[in-house]
Amino acid sequence: MDWSRAKTILILSFLLLNLVLGYQLWTTRSGLLEFDANTASAAEEIQRLMKSKNIQVSAEMPKEVARLNEIEVRFDEQLKPDKEIPLKNPFKFSPLMSRGSTRNAAAKASIPNIDAYQYDPVLSANGVYVFHQLYRSLPMFEVRLELIEQNGMITAYRQGYVEVKSEGDQQDQKVISPYTVLRSLIENYFPSGTVVSSIELGYHGQVFDSQTMFMVPYWRVALGNGEDIYYVHALNGAVEPPQKVKR
Repeated sequence: MDWSRAKTILILSFLLLNLVLGYQLWTTRSGLLEFDANTASAAEEIQRLMKSKNIQVSAEMPKEVARLNEIEVRFDEQLKPDKEIPLKNPFKFSPLMSRGSTRNAAAKASIPNIDAYQYDPVLSANGVYVFHQLYRSLPMFEVRLELIEQNGMITAYRQGYVEVKSEGDQQDQKVISPYTVLRSLIENYFPSGTVVSSIELGYHGQVFDSQTMFMVPYWRVALGNGEDIYYVHALNGAVEPPQKVKR
C-alpha cells in the first residue's frame, strides 16, 4: 500500500468534511438570524405555534440580544464546590430581602465574593438557595454558590468561584433571539401542554475533572417548576438533551 498517497487522501477527506460542516453551520446560523431580523413577525409566529400545541410561556421574554463570545475560566483551587462549609454566624435569608439589608452585611462577612453572584429561583428548593457567578452581567450556570438553610437560618454554604482567563479568538457574535429558541423547542421538543417558566441567557460548559473550563453562550429554558431544563447554543441553535433537576 502507498501510505503517502493514503495519508494525502485522508487529509483531503478531513478538509472536505470540515468545509461541509462549516458551510452547514453558516447556513443554519444565517437562517436563524434571518428569522430574528423581524421581531414582530417572530413573535406572531411563536404565538401561533403556542396556540397550536397548547404551550404556555409564563417567563418574561428578554428584549435585548447581546453579542458574546466563548470564554475560558479557571476555578479557584481554595474553594471546592462540593464541600459544605459551616458558618460561625448563621443568618436569615429571603430572596425578597433588598440588597442593602442586614442579611447582606452578615453574608458579606461570612462568604467571600458573594456580590459576584446572582440568585437563581429556578434551581433553589428544599432549603438550598442557589446563586450563579456573573460575567458581563450574565450567569455562568456551572459556577454556583449554594446557601444551606436549617430551621430558618443559613448555617452553611458550598461555593465555586472562577477567574475568566480569556475570551475566544473571534469577535463577539450576535446571539440568536429567545423567539428563535422557543420556535425550535416548540416545533421539535415540547409536548402539548408544556409550560415555560424561565428563559435566560448565560454561559454554559461541561464540567470535567479539571481546574479550567470552556464556557459558551447558551439560552437556558426551564419548564414547569424547573423540573426540566433545556440548554440551547446561543450562536448556532444546537439543543442539548433536557436535564432533569434533582430536588
